[in-house]
Amino acid sequence: MKPKTDLTDAELLRLMMSGDEESFTLLYKRRHPSIYRFALQMSGSQQVAEDVTHDVFLFLMKDGHVFDPNRGSVSSFLFGVARNYVLRRFRGDQLTVPFADGEDDEPFDQVGNERDPLEDLTKAEMIDNVRRAVLSLPERYREVVVLCELQELSYGETAEILGCAIGTVRSRLHRARGLLLAKLRPSKEGEVLSSAAAESARCFA
Repeated sequence: MKPKTDLTDAELLRLMMSGDEESFTLLYKRRHPSIYRFALQMSGSQQVAEDVTHDVFLFLMKDGHVFDPNRGSVSSFLFGVARNYVLRRFRGDQLTVPFADGEDDEPFDQVGNERDPLEDLTKAEMIDNVRRAVLSLPERYREVVVLCELQELSYGETAEILGCAIGTVRSRLHRARGLLLAKLRPSKEGEVLSSAAAESARCFA
């Protein structure tokens, strides 16, 4: 019998629903980071991200039996639940708080050289601009940017989470990229979205 750490998400969920607490712990540790990042990137609020992540795994404990492996992966299922909780918060209290400044930043780079403060400032401003631009998008565009660009999910996985066709994901992402480029162009003419999003994704959490 293989160790539980080698089990798939679906196998862990099945054991969890039979009362195995260790399987829940392993599944939580495996999927908690991505669910938290998704909620944070969608809301811009650490408090909302923490609340949503808590609610997602509480839902999983109570209603994990509703997961249908024939309809997709456990990961996509959890993203879908998180999306519903985030949208509920948006429509309930309209809470979209700007990201707080990063804390405990290291003053040296990986090789121990002192970083150029001006370069750091420019990078921080770019990341902040991307964050603000993403948060300013309408929900249907913001979620495809977060899932496809920041979470780096495939169009198929994103369509599964959103419950729409892949063509719809492509169309929304194309429109979202256009909106983001228009917002970012004054400060970064010609900046490619995927490059900015990749840098921002590493700093959102």
